[in-house]
Amino acid sequence: MQIRNPIKHTLAAFIVWALGVAGCAEVAELQVTPTAGPIPDQQAQATAQPALTPSPMMQTQAAMPITSQNADRIAQRALLGKGWVISVAYSPSGKLLAVASSVGIRLYNAETAEEVRFIPTAFPVSTIAFSPDGQMIASDAMDNSVQLWRVGDGASLRTLKGHTGWVTHVAFSPDGQVLASGARDKTIRLWRVSDGALLQTIAGHPFAEQSFAFSPDGQTLASGSDGNTVRIWRVSDGALLRTLEGHILPVTSIAFSPDGQMLASSSDNHVVQLWRTSDGAPLRTLRGRVRIFSGELPGSLTFSPDGQTLASKFGTEVWLWQVSDGALLRTLKGHQGNVHNIALSPDGQTLASSSSDNTVRLWRVGDGTPLRTLEGYTSDINSVAFSPGGDMLASGYGDRTIRLWRVSDGALLRALEGHAVSVKSIAFSPDGQTLASGSDDDTVRLWRVGDGVPLKTLEGHTNWVLSVAFSPDGRLLASGSADSTVRLWQFSDGAPLRTLEGHLSYVKGVAFSPDGQTLASGSYDKTVRLWRVSDGALLQTLEGHQAAVSSVAFSPDGQAVASGAEDGTVRLWRVGDGALLHVLGGQASDVTSVGFSPDGRLLLSGHTDGALRLWQVSDGALLTTLEGHTSEVLSVIFSPDGGLFASGSADGTARLWGVP
Repeated sequence: MQIRNPIKHTLAAFIVWALGVAGCAEVAELQVTPTAGPIPDQQAQATAQPALTPSPMMQTQAAMPITSQNADRIAQRALLGKGWVISVAYSPSGKLLAVASSVGIRLYNAETAEEVRFIPTAFPVSTIAFSPDGQMIASDAMDNSVQLWRVGDGASLRTLKGHTGWVTHVAFSPDGQVLASGARDKTIRLWRVSDGALLQTIAGHPFAEQSFAFSPDGQTLASGSDGNTVRIWRVSDGALLRTLEGHILPVTSIAFSPDGQMLASSSDNHVVQLWRTSDGAPLRTLRGRVRIFSGELPGSLTFSPDGQTLASKFGTEVWLWQVSDGALLRTLKGHQGNVHNIALSPDGQTLASSSSDNTVRLWRVGDGTPLRTLEGYTSDINSVAFSPGGDMLASGYGDRTIRLWRVSDGALLRALEGHAVSVKSIAFSPDGQTLASGSDDDTVRLWRVGDGVPLKTLEGHTNWVLSVAFSPDGRLLASGSADSTVRLWQFSDGAPLRTLEGHLSYVKGVAFSPDGQTLASGSYDKTVRLWRVSDGALLQTLEGHQAAVSSVAFSPDGQAVASGAEDGTVRLWRVGDGALLHVLGGQASDVTSVGFSPDGRLLLSGHTDGALRLWQVSDGALLTTLEGHTSEVLSVIFSPDGGLFASGSADGTARLWGVP
């Protein structure tokens, strides 16, 4: 059985396929600093502009313990992390840079790189576009809709619905009156911006559109598809004017030259073709190192304002070409992961690139000098853990790192690096001085919390380490692995004590009982097993789940064990005899993680639909459902004092929840 890849439930699946109004005047016209109000541009009126200031971190000190009586008042208290970065766009003035991420849209002052606004979204955002007047941003949503946002305050203006497949690209017409959206339903839809009315549906491509662009005069629209062709459409009536053939792989990006005389198209093998728009004749082909299925996002091809330079991306690099003869002018190197998307500033002096290394980099076009790097973006969070004192939260990431956050104000304390691949599970030692982490590199690592120094690497598993847990006395460490075993280690020196065998598939969760005498393990073989720690004897096998068990947790009194599974249920079992006490849920959404409140009265579960659900243990009643994550929740845990709980998600954020 395969381990779930969290990203496949979110935008990564979309990227694989798509790789293919009134309001305040443009906020990009404001110069914003963290301490000063807006400074009006010559073209903007200060009295008409709201100031943009970063949203302060919400205070996370818990006001009261979470109980069944106040469960309906639980709200998000803090957002830790920025999610993972996807695409970028400059405002028409060039003063704002928008970054689309897995949790929303962030606006930066393009000159200072100061963040000036965050627009949270219900879904990851893969494509964004500014209106020509800079007042609006259009973005996609994974519910097949298009969203319009007011730049001035981040307010949602309207939702455009009609597509029956994922929206892969959006673009405003040059006059700003029309918005085009292309989707996996093989259509391009034209919407009237003023009221959101659907003007026209273009459905001539036999294959899904990957990218499109308006001509500078707004009279035509060029689209590329995964059918390897470029098509030219008349905007007024949607008539097909011309089909350009020559690419041998899906056309993933389209761009018109500023004078409209030329069209550039890029395909999945990173061949860029230049065409004459008047008759569709091929002009020249720009070839770098051939790469099959490079996985471009729409927007990875753009002309400079003077039309003399063309920017494209290839793997971890950005290439600048001379349009007149197709010569490669320079290569921008620095990203550690594949470049997703690029954007040129309106003056052509600066290029922004987003990458799978979770950074946005700004480059000087003239000589390729790197100018700034926007950081703080991360990959999926697979595990979260509170320190025993509750003052720190640790989060383990798919990007191989562990981050430690201060709970009181959400400050990032330090990042721990050393694992070769994704960190799947983390746990604090009972004294709070050591952190253990399990990884897809088949190892368990021990870290000193005070300064992040790596202490030991425990080797022995032959496959991914998916779960780790300390015994209550801190003497033992348990690890569950995709090699179907549980291993017990002596904490003092990292020596292996014994290997518990019996599961028939991956061991996804391990937990010690409060007295440290029993260990529970949950497996993809659909069972929960209880083991005697002293000699490794199998005590019980709990059967009943209809799908893989993803998480296990003991109640604080040790009398019950909870298990969450991909069958959408949480089951409560009596430890003494293995009797089934309650079945919670039956949700359509898989359960990924479970955790008891410190008093044992509540049980929290995380789900693949991005929701957290809080249950009353005594009768199994559902108390509340909390939404906010834009992708599946992979880990949940209560704080030691019961006043907060934390959730980590594939959207790249950890969130703290409590009663205001």
